Amino acid sequence: MESTERPRGPHLEWTVLPSEIGPLLLAATPEGLVRVEFHAGPDRAGRMIGALVSRLGAEAWRPEPGREVLLAEPIRQLKAYFAGTLRRFDLPLDWRLSSGFNRQVLLELDRSVPYGSVVGYGELAARVGQPGAAQAVGNAMGSNPLPLVVACHRVVENDGGIGGFGGGVETKRTLLALEGVLPQPLF
Repeated sequence: MESTERPRGPHLEWTVLPSEIGPLLLAATPEGLVRVEFHAGPDRAGRMIGALVSRLGAEAWRPEPGREVLLAEPIRQLKAYFAGTLRRFDLPLDWRLSSGFNRQVLLELDRSVPYGSVVGYGELAARVGQPGAAQAVGNAMGSNPLPLVVACHRVVENDGGIGGFGGGVETKRTLLALEGVLPQPLF
């Protein structure tokens, strides 16, 4: 259920932020940013919010643009990232949508792969003590509830290929170019 007034109980604040890679759905709880979703057109945003409300047992609230409370800092930092002035997100994160091996891999990625660098799926698997689990690392990247902020676009194939990406390979190329890992497209 979506409310037009800020809920008093457990709630989820959400918005859709225009960006250089298309509309991004952002959702936060009082614990922190809980979800970033690429290509968040109205239908997709509505479905995602419905799923989050159900999974988190929280009421959804979409404030007027510029009136965000929980999302004010994530919005500011994402805008700075796309402007090229932010290299590391410093936000409280609500990790309830990730657990087990997936969370372990995402935490290691966030801790050890800085802006402007990449890591292979296999190397990241080894860093979490699971050499040979490159495919499982790929699955963890695909389940990342906080892409961009926990930068799964920085994980590439061990042989130098770009690999897959939940936001699409062109979005991954754009983000890696923004960070200086790949050249900017000519066209």
